[in-house]
Amino acid sequence: MSALPLSRIRRVTGTVLAWCAAVLYPAVLYVTVGTGRTGFDQLEILLSALLTVLVMALLRRHALTAHAILLTAWILAALEMPIGSVVGLLVLLTDVSAGYIAVTRPRRVSVTVAVVTFVLQGLSVAAFLSANEQFLMTITLAMVITWMIGNSVRVRRTHAEALRVRATAQAVADERLRIARELHDMVAHSIGIIAIQAGVGGRVIETQPGEARKALDAIEATSRETLSGLRRMLTALRRDDEPGTAPLGPTPGLDDLGRLVEAAKDAGVLIDVRTKGERGPLPPDVDLSAYRIVQEAVTNVVRHAGTDNCRVTIDYGDEELAIEVADDGHGGIVGAGYGLVGMRERVALLRGEFAAGPRPGGGFRVAARIPLADR
Repeated sequence: MSALPLSRIRRVTGTVLAWCAAVLYPAVLYVTVGTGRTGFDQLEILLSALLTVLVMALLRRHALTAHAILLTAWILAALEMPIGSVVGLLVLLTDVSAGYIAVTRPRRVSVTVAVVTFVLQGLSVAAFLSANEQFLMTITLAMVITWMIGNSVRVRRTHAEALRVRATAQAVADERLRIARELHDMVAHSIGIIAIQAGVGGRVIETQPGEARKALDAIEATSRETLSGLRRMLTALRRDDEPGTAPLGPTPGLDDLGRLVEAAKDAGVLIDVRTKGERGPLPPDVDLSAYRIVQEAVTNVVRHAGTDNCRVTIDYGDEELAIEVADDGHGGIVGAGYGLVGMRERVALLRGEFAAGPRPGGGFRVAARIPLADR
């Protein structure tokens, strides 16, 4: 049989000593206080102090039992000593243990303990102690104050735990929303392009085999790119808890607008990309969100606008990044689906401004302003 671990031996030894102290404590204290009428013996004082420490150590795991032992010791001390510093110290110890119970136990338990303790203290004072009104008021205030302090600590801990749980739930919800936006923006754009290319290929496969082949090539390229993106995302989600995992691939940004333009061109929509200002380094979250906004807006043009061109304007300002996607089609989308919702959420998370709607002269316009300062 293998030897017990040293930590377990220490734990068992400490538990045995604490319970032995709990059994002996009231009797030892009774003897100590009784002999203290003619002068306290140093050995008895030292033993009582040691046993007091061991009993107080029981509060962590057996608070109610330890409190009952302290209360019993208080009553026995009151039997032997009319009044004195020892009795006052025992009052303080029982009140502290009642306060600890108020911290660690439900309110109904702590209130019951506090009331029972106060009643027993009051009866002991009335029956055995020659105490004045000032002493009675002192033990009353001591019990009230220690219980209120313990209860306020418990309330703060409960409130802090509730806030932590709420923050965790909010973080989970935010992460799920972020993943949903990424999946929507990635899949909706790609499937839209694939659907249009498939339709084009189906119409011209017999009359224009070359165009049909181009459509199939575009479908293959878009499908592979989408599958690669989905694989990176799923792999990142699986490895999210692994420390030291290297990034699995760069996230798209405004530098990747060229591929977006080519994909839209293959789908029959020409995109005129215009830039203003001087391009500087963008925060990763701003760069990704800006690309996703343009991607979703262009996808809506391809799928819903009924036009063969649109304009994308990127304005690189010193304090903000402005994005505008406009077309001359028949009004774009009315608001169904999650595209506009996702764009609005992305901009709101970055403390920006977002607007989308039909243009006065016809067509549809999506505009976003994302601040760059103080990031």
